[in-house]
Amino acid sequence: MSVAEQMMVVKRGAVEILLEKELKEKLAKSVRTGIPLKIKAGFDPTAPDLHLGHTVLLHKMRQFQQLGHEVYFLIGDFTGMIGDPTGKSETRKALTREDVLRNAETYKEQVFKILDPERTKVVFNSQWLGALSATDMIGLAAKYTVARMLERDDFGKRFATQLPISIHEFLYPLIQGYDSVAMKADVELGGTDQKFNLLVGRELQREWGQEPQTVITMPLLEGLDGVNKMSKSLGNYIGINEPADEIFGKIMSISDELMLRYYELLSDMTLSELDGLKAGIREGVVHPMEAKKRLGREIVARYHGSAAAVSAEENFVKRFRDNQVPDELPEVCINAVTDLNEAKVPLCRLLAMTLLVKSNGEGRRAIQQGGVKVNGERVADDSAEVSCTGEYVLQVGKRRFVRVKFV
Repeated sequence: MSVAEQMMVVKRGAVEILLEKELKEKLAKSVRTGIPLKIKAGFDPTAPDLHLGHTVLLHKMRQFQQLGHEVYFLIGDFTGMIGDPTGKSETRKALTREDVLRNAETYKEQVFKILDPERTKVVFNSQWLGALSATDMIGLAAKYTVARMLERDDFGKRFATQLPISIHEFLYPLIQGYDSVAMKADVELGGTDQKFNLLVGRELQREWGQEPQTVITMPLLEGLDGVNKMSKSLGNYIGINEPADEIFGKIMSISDELMLRYYELLSDMTLSELDGLKAGIREGVVHPMEAKKRLGREIVARYHGSAAAVSAEENFVKRFRDNQVPDELPEVCINAVTDLNEAKVPLCRLLAMTLLVKSNGEGRRAIQQGGVKVNGERVADDSAEVSCTGEYVLQVGKRRFVRVKFV
């Protein structure tokens, strides 16, 4: 592909390219010489399971693979034992070596559901970082000043509010940057929250006489609530190892606007196809629910296979259509923070808030009598709670419905 064609693919969904001119020059050289670029993305194995938010970078890596470049999936087994301070208001607890290795193995199993295993090089940064002597580490630390470190937003805020910053946390951006030196990376990918660390890599490469890498930052994927970054701690995530029906159902619960963002960042749909889909929805030719089903099928098929995707859609349709849920439902939006300020809400209270019943007590009695369904499933426990994320269809009796959206 030409440089212009490659740039269209690379820029898809990206927040920033630093520097775009340099990337074009690198691509032009690659086209001219036939030598692929070395693309790097690092992942600290801090948790054993990945969710869709983690896969945004993996999809961009896959696009680079399809363009013919070398992709390096860097497992930060050394940096993981330090603990990435990014976005943290306090020192992060470091993982043990056993934790890191155990999580790293699960990462390797999961990433090849997206990346081509034949064209992916998995590397561990302990290979070179573990070989650094005390003298080497001091020399590395001499490459950066405390003042430059405090330009980093989270460090600056903690320093200003007199929250502790451990010395080893200053080392994290340096050794992440040194990864780029050791690997002689041409391009490094990372989330927008990693921008400081990625730019440190550029500076260190200059110090070692290398051509600085181009930095591409990708957005932090919003979770089911459409507001907050996808996170297990917030309960607004879609895990890639979750059951097929669960993944499909969660995809169907997201807003129409968020659906298009997921298409851009997570789908294999081409840019022209995506433009056509957006136009179809805008002009009323394509129903948003059908587009959402297509997205659900694609994502489920990626992690569970095409047969599971078909089954998940059939189960979803059966659960909703066979229960005679109307196509057009009244909607109630609830702000999980200002209206509730809690992670879960009792179902009986939610029924009252949406005016399906007059009081919590009436809601409780309706549940006890078997007249309440959530997403087509009858609820028998009058103490049941609902997570304050995503979207739900509530039903009381045969004719009272409401769609609840938590924002």
